[in-house]
Amino acid sequence: MFPIAGRLNVLFDFAQKWDRRDVSSITRVGIIGAGNVAARHADVLSGFPDVAITGIADVDPLKAEALAARHGVPAFDGHAGLLEAGGLDAVYVCVPPFAHGKPEQDVLSCNLPIFVEKPLALDLETAENIASEIRRRRLPSAVGHHWRYLDVLDRARDLLADRPVRLALGHWLDKVPPVGWWLDPARSGGQVVEQAVHVLDLARVLVGEVTMVHSVPAAPAHHGANGEVDRAVAAVLRFADGATGTLATTSLLRHKHRAGLEVYADGVALELTETSLTVDGTEVVEDAGRAKTLVDRAFIDAVRDGDGDVRVPYDEALRTHRLALALARSATLGRPVTLDG
Repeated sequence: MFPIAGRLNVLFDFAQKWDRRDVSSITRVGIIGAGNVAARHADVLSGFPDVAITGIADVDPLKAEALAARHGVPAFDGHAGLLEAGGLDAVYVCVPPFAHGKPEQDVLSCNLPIFVEKPLALDLETAENIASEIRRRRLPSAVGHHWRYLDVLDRARDLLADRPVRLALGHWLDKVPPVGWWLDPARSGGQVVEQAVHVLDLARVLVGEVTMVHSVPAAPAHHGANGEVDRAVAAVLRFADGATGTLATTSLLRHKHRAGLEVYADGVALELTETSLTVDGTEVVEDAGRAKTLVDRAFIDAVRDGDGDVRVPYDEALRTHRLALALARSATLGRPVTLDG
């Protein structure tokens, strides 16, 4: 637990600052998790004049204290303390893949709107249970698929409006992220589930639903060595409308080499990344870089008045999660896996 005197000082300072604000106009947000992604959301949210972060919780007290101190709010050494403190209008859940489940269920039991960072969980059952509870309570929800807010995605959709994609090539060619749990398949779920899910979500937007996947991991030297996640995977995807596609992933590199989606339709070739759109290999359109702000703004607006531009509520993210898990399952089984269209 945190030192009582230190916690009381933070709570007192926070209360004084809170007394000077128009509470009726402020959306009070708690954050569960204090890693890099949580810190990014905290920075964005703190820039909104109608939002106040009211507390940050993490099972690592030092991380919670550090991020909380940066924003001048109380820290909690677990999400239970954050929820018990009350005074929340919404909660962000930014935890590693293996930690999903109980935080979301506890937040929902308080009848609070919820923003969940991807991936949704390590398995399907956990995510489906959370989705069911969100539907039952009719609460606003959002998932951190911020690529849906790329300005270049709107341009790509316009270019493809009257010509369906026939071929899609996805890739996430990268290094191992600097977190201790990432190489453990029982904690991260592997690269497709933890990282390339962004590309899969983009493919669903531009190409449609997937009906069959067949993943092939690399030979044993780079596949599950020492109980690690597959370090290189190639997969084939069949889409419901007849398009075909591939996904290639690796974490063998020393830098992020390439992450994005190429799509090919009648008379046009597009490549989308988090930062740009390339049209026919020549015209490069830089993204405005607003996606990570827009995804948070949309959720806050939905919490405030039910009219936010939430492009990926939890149920929509669940469809992408099913696809990522099907790819992971195919690699494990060594055979194709079918999905509902």
